[in-house]
Amino acid sequence: MIDTHCHIDLYPKPIDILDACEKEGFPILSMTNLPSHFEKGYPFFQNKVKVRQALGMHPLYAEHHKKEFPKFLKNLSRTSYIGEVGLDFSLEGIGTKQLQVEIFEKILNTIASQKKILSIHSRRAEKEVLELLKKYKIRNAIFHWYSGGLNLIDEIVQSGYYFSINPAMIKSASGKKIIDKIPQNLVLTETDGPFIIENNLPIKPGQVGSVITYFSKEWKLNEDEVQKIIRSNFNNVLSQIK
Repeated sequence: MIDTHCHIDLYPKPIDILDACEKEGFPILSMTNLPSHFEKGYPFFQNKVKVRQALGMHPLYAEHHKKEFPKFLKNLSRTSYIGEVGLDFSLEGIGTKQLQVEIFEKILNTIASQKKILSIHSRRAEKEVLELLKKYKIRNAIFHWYSGGLNLIDEIVQSGYYFSINPAMIKSASGKKIIDKIPQNLVLTETDGPFIIENNLPIKPGQVGSVITYFSKEWKLNEDEVQKIIRSNFNNVLSQIK
């Protein structure tokens, strides 16, 4: 049960969640929203084998970015995973558009020659995000919870970028249309926990069983075969940073 995008530090008892994740033994990538959050969590992730912490600069925290960017640079060598980063031009984020673009370009320019895996936020800014990823020749990116236009998916696919699918996406008509356009070899799974609710509770990291079941029906494969495909895709991503 691979989870390429969750937020362990945002659960009520993050240390308990982290320990439980490591005990389960699933590959899990835990995002952060700011470098200062990464620094706070870093000591707790150091001795983990399967769970990794990503270094993030969330676009909705743009007002903190200039102050936090030196910390981003300081911590960059501590992880191969970058996230959550990107752009958000929704009503919630459009007010800081210029600042978001400025910092995102700084991030991409900094890591362009490094072996990193990016988990990308692109709400209402999918085209702009893709153009910047291509501009800086970023090789290894995962579009987290993609909700953009169907026409852009082909261009993202041609660029070799991945898509991480969560349980909320398989419940909406628009999400299903998006998923149908993504090739099997570019599909990954995520929870975006704790932001998705299942059975009246925040979803736990690694709880992607419903996504596996959905793909089993859509691809006409048994669930073990689906998991093998997801695992192979994830290993292909990891191979780019070795």
